[in-house]
Amino acid sequence: MNLQTLTVSLVQSNLFWENKMANLEMFADKIKMLKGKTEVVILPEMFNTGFSMEAGKLAETMDGETVSWMKRMAVENKIVLTGSIIIKESHQYFNRLIWMLPNGNFGTYDKRHLFSYAGEDQFYTPGNKRFIASVKGWKINCLVCYDLRFPVWSRQSSLVENNYDVLLYVANWPAKRSDTWKALLQARAIENQCFVLGVNRLGKDGNGHLYEGESSILDPMGNIIYQRKDEETTLTYTLSKEMLIKTRDHFPFLKDADDFTIIN
Repeated sequence: MNLQTLTVSLVQSNLFWENKMANLEMFADKIKMLKGKTEVVILPEMFNTGFSMEAGKLAETMDGETVSWMKRMAVENKIVLTGSIIIKESHQYFNRLIWMLPNGNFGTYDKRHLFSYAGEDQFYTPGNKRFIASVKGWKINCLVCYDLRFPVWSRQSSLVENNYDVLLYVANWPAKRSDTWKALLQARAIENQCFVLGVNRLGKDGNGHLYEGESSILDPMGNIIYQRKDEETTLTYTLSKEMLIKTRDHFPFLKDADDFTIIN
């Protein structure tokens, strides 16, 4: 096993509107096809329902069917599995990313920046803590959709323990703002000198919003490695730690960055 590499798979798919069973069955088939071929499988934002404001109807607890499904998929296929779903906790609703490990343990991140333009802030509670996952010596900063617009929240820290190698965004980002999606993914890669993974959905949701995908993998210089539009596909790529280190050593820009503290 090469500890300097990490193979990731971005699953770009249409979603069945507010139909958990159909979405879980569909993604189970796609995940099984990746067994033995990848180490991390990434699904879109609210992958089991679509981007819905029906939190009261669709929310689950952390011991609900979708988290249990994620655990089963991760264990059976020996992968890390991630994506966000609607979670109810202490009478509040969260757009929560689950980072499920192949041993059944997991970490979580609650979306900080709620999309008020669509009323998300009226139904969900924002998170206030970053979640940086660790796998095979890689550190991955896990974020959700609208977080992409806010660079301070994703910025590399002067504290080494808070730095990361990969920025991950799971999203339901509409086609009419796809140019913004692509530009911001590239900006985040350049300013943080990291790999960026952006996983978006396809199709039309129950509110008539169209999604073109354009899931993307970018290198630490902001170059596009993969980007796919208007097709159901899985982008699988092996990230190289050696390449990341060489880029940062050759262009040591991060040492000149401004120091800052986020106060919640």
